[in-house]
This record gives sequence, structure tokens and C-alpha cells, in this order.
Amino acid sequence: MTHNQKPNPDDRSDNVEKLQNMVQDTIQNIEKSEETMALSDGQDQQKIREKNKRREEAIKGFKQEIKDEYQ
Repeated sequence: MTHNQKPNPDDRSDNVEKLQNMVQDTIQNIEKSEETMALSDGQDQQKIREKNKRREEAIKGFKQEIKDEYQ
């Protein structure tokens, strides 16, 4: 049994839109986690801070990709 699988074409026409949605979703996740942090203990608060730091780094990466798409 053979499978003739072809790679999907590289369609980047909506890349910027997808990246912008990812930025917005990540910002919303940060905001929600900050609300949760107010109800959490010290250890959980630290985990949330660390995760939000990673989220902020991801946002920087998304914004750089958006910038690259316009060049």
C-alpha cells in the first residue's frame, strides 16, 4: 500500500493576521494569569511570573516575525 502524500503549499498570505492573533491571545493570557495571581500563594505566584515572562518573550518573537513579513 503506497501513499502519495504531497507537501502542503507554503501559503503565507495570512501569516501576519495569524501572528497578530497570537499576540492578542498571549496578551489576554497574561491578563488572566495576573488576575489568578492575586488569588494564589507565593509559590504559584512565582510560577505565574515565570510563565508570563516566557509569554512576553514569545510576544517579542511574534512582533519580530510580523516585522519580517513586511520586509
